[in-house]
Amino acid sequence: MAPRIQLIDVTLRDGNQSLWSAIGVDTRTVAEVAPWIDRAGFASIDFTTSTHMAISVRYHREDPFEKIRLARLLMPNTPLIFMTTGMRFITWEPAPRAIMRLALRVVVRHGIRRVQIVEPMNNMSALLEAARIAREEGAEQVVAGLVYSISPVHTDEFYLRCAEDLARERQLLDRVYIKDPSGLLTPERVQTIVPALRRALGPDVPLEMHSHCTMGMAPLCYLRAVELGVQTVHTAIPPLAEGTSLPSVYRTVANLRELGFEAEIDLQPLTHVTAYLERLARRKGYPVGQPLEYDVSFYRHQVPRGMITTLRRHLKEAGAEHPFEKVLEEIVRVRAELGYPIMVTPYSQLVATQALLNLEAQERYEKVPDEVIKYVLGRYGPPPAPIDPWVQERVLSLPRARELDVPVPEPTLEELRRAFGSSISDEELLLRWALPSDQVDAALARKTGNVALSGNRYRHPLAQLIAHVAQQPSISYFHLERNGVRLTLGRHSTSQ
Repeated sequence: MAPRIQLIDVTLRDGNQSLWSAIGVDTRTVAEVAPWIDRAGFASIDFTTSTHMAISVRYHREDPFEKIRLARLLMPNTPLIFMTTGMRFITWEPAPRAIMRLALRVVVRHGIRRVQIVEPMNNMSALLEAARIAREEGAEQVVAGLVYSISPVHTDEFYLRCAEDLARERQLLDRVYIKDPSGLLTPERVQTIVPALRRALGPDVPLEMHSHCTMGMAPLCYLRAVELGVQTVHTAIPPLAEGTSLPSVYRTVANLRELGFEAEIDLQPLTHVTAYLERLARRKGYPVGQPLEYDVSFYRHQVPRGMITTLRRHLKEAGAEHPFEKVLEEIVRVRAELGYPIMVTPYSQLVATQALLNLEAQERYEKVPDEVIKYVLGRYGPPPAPIDPWVQERVLSLPRARELDVPVPEPTLEELRRAFGSSISDEELLLRWALPSDQVDAALARKTGNVALSGNRYRHPLAQLIAHVAQQPSISYFHLERNGVRLTLGRHSTSQ
């Protein structure tokens, strides 16, 4: 029997984030494509993070919890994923435990079944603390992510130690995945790191792979990984695949089947998703994912491609005279001095900002932004390697460092309720804790139109009709055509 490989879809979350700056998929788009994605048979769907929830509020003026509820109703067969970066909710500094517990409780209540936890510093103690809370708050699946990078610190032995820490807390975790947000993995590195992780985790912990196409290596890495025992790979639906996103589900499935693997997926419903997203991209002027040129310098500086464009624009607007290569060299130097943080948000921004300030000042680290000071103070957790002693002393000697180095007691949930209003809902409390009041006011006041929900019932008559039809097992096919609008519903058989 051919080995079976499961697929996880990342289109609505990571594909949207990688290619459409996380703002391209609103609640209406979810309503359009969700039923088709649900029919395909993905193992789960990477749906949201607290960052995406914040974007729903800031840019779309939408209630992000309503968005989860709608997705759960329209995708009843496929577990929805909420990804969190350790003990954080929306803000990048660690959240109070009361907020983390409430956030995980609420997203599970609204329909999240799988919680993925990654820690950008690969701080396993913070990851496991979040995993314990997710388990206690009812998540069906709790999955740990190991964030891949390249540096003198990020060796196979480093990741082996991380996996051993996870294996000791086996009861908290259902799965582990390799998360390669910068697309740095190569088939040669897969050849060494996957067997090492498999040995550390043991045979009972499934291993998944999540790799971006930034360097064009991800499709090759997937094939080598499944040959070495990886059971699940993460893919995206074009046009939100390729480029800085993840491999296309179509090509991945074709490659797997060509090599004799059985891919548990039905591609036919996804053609509808592709067609809709292509129309949306044309209408909004959004980019379409395309294979990128191989740029070997990326392995050296690891600055995200989108950030490179932003840096070039910033230098031009500021009239800076520094050659861009000199900026990249300073970024490499600062990253090493700060203990090799992985070049993902927010650390890529911290490193690049400090590099620019170093080039503009008469003396390096003469000016240091608050975020870098907090990093050196340990607010983001311990860095992968020790911070350069001279840099640490220089930063901590600044007057601003003394101002920021003040312990803040963690509030209890009762204290938070008193601060924000004892009568507001859990959902509103979470948003008001993390976001400006005017943004929250606008989002909660705005009606989401045809896809708005109240409790577990749709308000719009058409949505009510869909919900009623879905509850009738005797109806296997439904078609409505009126005023130029055509709606076709088909019941997906789970036995196929």
